[in-house]
Formats: sequence, C-alpha cells, structure tokens
Amino acid sequence: MKRAYNFSAGPAMLPGPVIERLQDEIGNWQDTGMGAMEMSHRGAEFTSIAEKAETDLRDLLSIPESYRVLFMQGGATAQFAAVPMNLCAPGDTADYLVSGYWSRKALKEGARFCQAHIVFDTADNNDTSIPEADQWRQSGTAAFTHYVDNETIGGLRLPGVPEVDSTLVVDMSSSILSAPLKVEDYGLIYAGAQKNMGPAGLTIVIIREDLLNYQHGTIPAVLDYRKMADSGSMLNTPPTFAWYTAGLVFEWALAQGGVEKLAARSQANADRIYQAIDDSAFYSNPVAKKYRSLMNIPFMLADDSLDGLFLEQAAKHGLMSLKGHRSVGGMRASIYNAMPDEGIDALVEFMGEFERANG
Repeated sequence: MKRAYNFSAGPAMLPGPVIERLQDEIGNWQDTGMGAMEMSHRGAEFTSIAEKAETDLRDLLSIPESYRVLFMQGGATAQFAAVPMNLCAPGDTADYLVSGYWSRKALKEGARFCQAHIVFDTADNNDTSIPEADQWRQSGTAAFTHYVDNETIGGLRLPGVPEVDSTLVVDMSSSILSAPLKVEDYGLIYAGAQKNMGPAGLTIVIIREDLLNYQHGTIPAVLDYRKMADSGSMLNTPPTFAWYTAGLVFEWALAQGGVEKLAARSQANADRIYQAIDDSAFYSNPVAKKYRSLMNIPFMLADDSLDGLFLEQAAKHGLMSLKGHRSVGGMRASIYNAMPDEGIDALVEFMGEFERANG
C-alpha cells in the first residue's frame, strides 16, 4: 500500500517502521495472543511496555534521575490548567510569554488559577517576530514562567532557552524530539504525543522532583502531578495504545541515531522548503527568519484564489493536509520527524511545477 505524505499539524504521520510494527503486533504482542490495547494496564506485559517506553525516552532526552516522567491524558490543553493548579498558591503570579495561538490559550486558562502576567505578546506584529529580551516585562514575583517553544499554527519558535527569573515551564508539543535540549534548564516540560511521539490521547510531562511538592488547593486527582507520579501514571486506566505506540516511536528514534541526528535532518528539510519559498515571488512566509519554525511552515500563494486548486492538485500527488489553519489561511507544511525525505522532495517539486503552471 502506498502511503500519502501527510503534512498535517497533528495528528501527524507515524514512521513507516512503526506502522509495520503496529500491523504485525496489533492482535498478538510477543505471542501473548493479545494486542497492547487489550492488556490490563497493571499486568506484567503492559508494565514491561510502559517501563521500556520511559527508559527509551530518558535515553533520547538524557533525562536526569531528579526528574519524573508522567504519561498523562487530556492533551497538552489539560496542562494549561494543571500547571498553575500544581505550581501556584492562591494569589500567586505566573509569567507568560505570548507568541501565538497556543500560548494565548495557555494564558487564558492559567488566568483562572493564578495572577497571569504577560511578559510580551506578539499580537502587535501578527505573531511574526519576538521582541528582544530587553523589551520583556517580567513580573519579578512569578511562581513560574510559561512559554510555547514552537507555535504550530503561526510557525513561530523561540530559538534557545528564554532567560527568566523563575521556574521555566514549556509546552514542547510540536518540537519535542526534533532538537537536543538540556532538561535541567526547565522545571517542567510537557508535550502532546500526536506530532512527534505517537497518536493522540497521550501527553508526556517531565517534571523536576521538587516541584511535585508544590500542590496548592484542591486539584482533580488525574491532574495532580504528585498523585500521578506516585501511581506510576496509572492512577486510572492510561491510554495504553498511545503509550505503547509512543514506545515504538522512541525505539525508532533511537535507531535513527537519536535526537541529534533527527535535528540535523529536520534542519535540512526545513531549509529546503524555506529556500523554495524565499527563491520565489509566488510563495511567501511571513515569519522573521530568526524565528521560523522547523516543524510547521506556513506559506501563502501570491494569488489566494489559487489556494483551492493548489490543495486539489497537491492531493493528487499524494501531498495531504497542506491547508493552513483557519486563523491564518494559506498553506502549512508540518514536517515532523516521521516525514520521509521523499515527502520533502515531492512537495518542493510540486511547488515548483504549480508555480510554473500558474505563476
């Protein structure tokens, strides 16, 4: 079966070898006569799957022993509430770097549980650039500082680790495993799985051990980091199939040479698409080059009346889910780790052909 090149921002395509493993094991994991999604989450079989997944993720990201890894539900959106519920006392301030759609969602949710302070907001430049650090307005009293590493919709990312004066919390849903990171720079990292780690339904939380003691007030048990850590992420039935699939993705990522190898490939693939855009008068990308995403590349056609034709013809070439988010318009190519090089080749070639025919 020929697979499409799926440029969706998420749920995104899985690596080919992972799809093959899923097909092989769907109803019979290691001759148990059961698929992973059929097993008791407290049985020895699934426990071995869960433990290996965590071990492999720790290897990929060099996660220190002083950090706990939680496998949670609710998507990254649930963490918009869980973070302030766990890390803020009533009346505490939390700082928010606002760089696009998802950081605004996090800010709005966080404001329900803490005094949410805006350090900067890129709305005044339509989320195309980030102000220099000397223009940031930190509160000076924050319990934590929250930011979104890569804005999936606008294609804007913060290069490097922000220098802030409080515990750093980051949403890495669309960038985790795409570049090396130093876990110790953060108090808490969270990421939805459905972009670079597996199917929807699973969220990874990596939290420094001492922050597990910061609960304030009444927290729903499934959002309580201490309770989730103490139960091995099995306070209730976890998303077993998503957890198992994420483990297969971690195995695949290690086999590719780890995060550094994946990062080099991501950079090269993004460079190819941006070059195709920048060398053309037919396509454009609004984001300042310093802040361009390596995972999500929005681009506009010079004549937006051609958008429908572009998408129709792209689909005939097996190039799927290129339509931009409704709030931005145009096109968006999401090129997570599972996108093969051949998919990049096909997209760049099609963009050239479409421009020559319609430019």
